[in-house]
Parts: sequence; C-alpha cells; structure tokens
Amino acid sequence: MNIHAIVCTRDRSNVSPTTDKLIKYLVSSHIKPCIMSGASSIFSAYQGAFDHLNPEPEDIIIMCHDDIEIREEPEIFVRKLTDALAIDSIGFVGAAGTTFLSADAIWWNKDCWKMGKHRGKVTHIDNNQQEYLTQYGPPDEVVVLDGLFLAARPKVLRDIGLSKPDYFEGEWDYYDIYYTSQAFFKGYTNKAIDIHIVHRSIGELVGRDSWAKNRAAFIAHNPLPIVLHQ
Repeated sequence: MNIHAIVCTRDRSNVSPTTDKLIKYLVSSHIKPCIMSGASSIFSAYQGAFDHLNPEPEDIIIMCHDDIEIREEPEIFVRKLTDALAIDSIGFVGAAGTTFLSADAIWWNKDCWKMGKHRGKVTHIDNNQQEYLTQYGPPDEVVVLDGLFLAARPKVLRDIGLSKPDYFEGEWDYYDIYYTSQAFFKGYTNKAIDIHIVHRSIGELVGRDSWAKNRAAFIAHNPLPIVLHQ
C-alpha cells in the first residue's frame, strides 16, 4: 500500500516555508507527495494527478491545501488514516465537516454550529499570526467535509469522478462540497477524524466571486438540505 498526497501550489520552484515544511513532513511519514502547479483548475489538477498516479486499490489518496501543517507524529498520523479508511463503505475522511448541509450550502453555517451539527477541529491563524483552535464538534460521521484536507481510497475517487461538473463556472471553488456530497449520495460514509491540522490561511471565500457562483450552481443542482440520518 502507498499513500499519495496531491498538493496544489502556485509555483513549484518557489514554494512557501509552510509548503516546504508540509512536503518534508509527508516524506518523513513515507507519504509520496505529488506537487501540482500551473493548473488552470483545482479539478483538473486533482484529476490529472490521480490519472498520473494510477493508484492501486489498496492505496490512499490525500488531497490537501499547500498552506497546512500536520501536527501529528508521523506514525500516529498514518495509523489514523489507514484505520479510518479500512472499511470499504468509507468515502472521504478529513479534519472538519457537518452532519447537516443547510439550504445555503455553507458547511460552517453558524446556526447549524450552535445546534451541534458540525464535527472535527482545525487550528487557525488570525491576522496577528496568533493560533487558535476551532472546535467544531466531536469527530464522527458527516455529510460533507472541508477541503483543506481530504483523504479517500481510489475506488471512491473513481466512483465520483474528480473533473469539474459542467454547471460550475469557477475553477477553484466548491470542489470539496461537491466531491464529498457526491460520495455521500452514492452511499459512502464520510467522517471527520481526530487529526490535528493547522490552516495558515484565513480564507475569506465569501467575498470571492467564483466561490459565490459555484455555491449558487451547487444549490441549483443538488437536493438541499443534506442530512445525516443515523
């Protein structure tokens, strides 16, 4: 079994210190990094890298941001991943997500958060470069996951397809909600697992035009709300 990590970055020849640290961590964990740069779309980058890797069924594919830090001992991190993906019915695993994707299709919807619908945790960095831990809820099953870190078996990725759906206009947004919701619709179980990820980006997506267009398109083409029935 191999674990591959597809990491999209703007300039492979001039990576940031955070990306460099991430790559070194992956290598130390015996995870094979696949660095993608210069792609016209995150969808094409992930699909192209997946096709190039042509992974075996028992492999694990990570798809993650280039601005994260993984704060787990390598052996523990690998064990958590392999244990979480050991069951055929598991779709995606990640750091954070929700059991209830509301009609606005925003997974971190604050009203749902107050109702205890969210799962997982992520450490964020504020404008003063201070770290704070965001506790969404206990790790457990979810309907969709945040795209800062996703992992799945090749069968799941082949079942859902990584290419951009025709109804999306933006090239870089809403891939995570699309991928993980499609896995859920196909009967897979998505899970937020207990991993410590630091996201070194505030990520003001709501103000980005392509994010807004893809969100509107997702709402128009998918049944909402998406609810986890246990």
